[in-house]
Amino acid sequence: MSTPLLSVSDLKTHFRLPKGVLRAVDGVSLTVERGETVGLVGESGCGKSTLGRTLLRLEEPTAGRIEIDGTDIAPLRPAALRPFRRRLQMVFQDPFASLNPRHTIGEILGTPLAVHGLGTGAERQRQVQQIIDQVGLPRAALQRYPHEFSGGQRQRIGIARALILRPELIVCDEPVSALDLSIQAQILNLLSAMKAERGLAYLFISHDLSVVQYFADRVIVMYLGRVVESADRRSLWARPRHPYTRALMDAVPDPARRRQAAPLTGDLPSPQNLPTGCRFHPRCPRASALCTAQEPALQAAADGHLVACHHPEPAPHTAPIAFHPERK
Repeated sequence: MSTPLLSVSDLKTHFRLPKGVLRAVDGVSLTVERGETVGLVGESGCGKSTLGRTLLRLEEPTAGRIEIDGTDIAPLRPAALRPFRRRLQMVFQDPFASLNPRHTIGEILGTPLAVHGLGTGAERQRQVQQIIDQVGLPRAALQRYPHEFSGGQRQRIGIARALILRPELIVCDEPVSALDLSIQAQILNLLSAMKAERGLAYLFISHDLSVVQYFADRVIVMYLGRVVESADRRSLWARPRHPYTRALMDAVPDPARRRQAAPLTGDLPSPQNLPTGCRFHPRCPRASALCTAQEPALQAAADGHLVACHHPEPAPHTAPIAFHPERK
């Protein structure tokens, strides 16, 4: 078997606060293959964004391994890390906050090339013009500033900045959540086109399951810093095994359902004060005494899902959730 592009093993990102330790990411393992789009879903506060930032070393990991083609980048110092930063880039949720308001778009796009010493001045200018063409903005935009653009246009600029170094993997952190539906579709289509053209891999972070269902090849579900289920998107939507996954999907409005499911009860516990045993048991309709005492391990189920649950939903008897038509 070939080495995955990205392999993460038992990754932890903890923050020491005055009232204790916040375990934002607490033992996550995952892989992303070349050319694959992996969706990462869960409620706000479950650690998705912290995980994405840790993979790029924007947050420092507390423990664990982050391997790119078999090389662990978690302990690397900045100079040794720089070549890997070209291979991993990020598209942020808020395109306005992530763009320097004092720089023109041309300067914003040209800076990564200059930092990595790529090309002459003329070559950098040509690459900047090419990338702005590819994301569908006029070249006149290069002389303007971020505040002169709409939210969708700024997100195109953020995508252009991520693409300018020709990375192999892009972490997309809620890239369309702040945009109108029509603009969301444009951005998702742009990301799909770039994937097809450049063979990109994505880790696509979102709380919107309908977007992930459209865009991802495989889906990972997180809850309170841990992975609770992972499967390819078709299998996951057809038969979710973890009660939390089922609850997330039932919460998505579906006109085909005669009766909409009741919302998930209870609030997300604090990562500073985690429940004993299974972290989901205070909100789980299937919880037992075992769940309150022992945390379940992430294990392979008979249908190929990875599930961390003492009482997963039995695949042969669970009514499948409607799967929407294939992406074009």
